[in-house]
Amino acid sequence: MNSPAPAAALLDARDHRVFDAVRDLMATQGMQLSMESVAQQAGCSKQTLYSRYGSKQELLRRVLQRHLCRATAGLRALEGDDLRGCLLQFAFDYLDHFNEPHVVQTRRLIAGEAARFPDEARSLYRDGAEALTFHLAEWIQHRINEGLLRHDDPHFMAELLLSMIAGQDFEKQRFHTPHRADASQRRRWAEFSVDSFLRAFAAPEAIRLPHSNQHRSFS
Repeated sequence: MNSPAPAAALLDARDHRVFDAVRDLMATQGMQLSMESVAQQAGCSKQTLYSRYGSKQELLRRVLQRHLCRATAGLRALEGDDLRGCLLQFAFDYLDHFNEPHVVQTRRLIAGEAARFPDEARSLYRDGAEALTFHLAEWIQHRINEGLLRHDDPHFMAELLLSMIAGQDFEKQRFHTPHRADASQRRRWAEFSVDSFLRAFAAPEAIRLPHSNQHRSFS
């Protein structure tokens, strides 16, 4: 699987300051974030931002690529036969990221503003959730080719797995309803989701799964 770019190693200190500024401002300004506010937060000029990134859309795309690189790190780091280990690490990272307070707040703001800024919302989806699904599908295709997963549509499989991992957690966050904010609760849910996915799609000889998912509480 090709690594999402830009890789973290290619970012310099200024990129990190700018990307961190965008992350913090998205949680308070949503899609109304401006290059002026990013420049002020990052301690640079607007001219520097435009000369380095070209536009606000490109800057947001680069920020989302950094998140995508982090989200798929577990898959890339554990290449090989440890199918369950790879997917569990991915699931843990995925749930931990989306339970970070600034991410929860950003998602709420973007959902509320999507009707006013449809083009921006579509761009964020394309460079975020859609890109993540694509990279996961690419990883799944490699595992199919290796005989670790049974042959099926890798994009459908990726979308299904992401839906299973997310469960109702993100909806509960949107409506300020108690959810799995505790890491141990998220881990149990991730294990349940990954094991259920593998029961459906793993090649019989590829992996040994826990005998049962019964008697678990995910509240």
